[in-house]
Amino acid sequence: MTASTDASGPPGPGRRADQQDAESAQERRNRNWADILQELRVAQTGVQLLTAFLLALPFQNRFADLTDGQEWLYLAIVLLSITATGLLIMPVSLHRALFRRREKETLVQIANRLAQVGLAVLALAISGVVLLIFDVTKGQTTAVVVATATLVVLTVLWAAIPALITRSGTED
Repeated sequence: MTASTDASGPPGPGRRADQQDAESAQERRNRNWADILQELRVAQTGVQLLTAFLLALPFQNRFADLTDGQEWLYLAIVLLSITATGLLIMPVSLHRALFRRREKETLVQIANRLAQVGLAVLALAISGVVLLIFDVTKGQTTAVVVATATLVVLTVLWAAIPALITRSGTED
């Protein structure tokens, strides 16, 4: 997820190039903030569902069958998921702290970075869940291969492709 914080980029959906040029700095900040909030709504739903699933897991009968190493892996994944939740919700808290202080540009920049870091931590948490599930069901070797592949795929989808698109957009 990358928030559009650059007014010089391509016009957004439904916006013509001349509308983009006519946009004031305040309008751009407000639009960027609204864009980030919409993106965070999507990410927050996913991370909250993952966290809820993880928090319910110890109350399942098969949880007692986990090895000591699997239990430690589970706990690490829970911490990653909770950290991702905190990072992806933190922009709301910052907005409350900076409300009416005319610091929306700062808020947009910080929220953008928090979203990026939050997605990176979420990718680690998801890959960790894959690692645990495959370790329990198919063994450690398969688990490492599939979890690594999951992390690579998420990195490509959430970081590499957006970076390539951004780079190609700035070269035009």
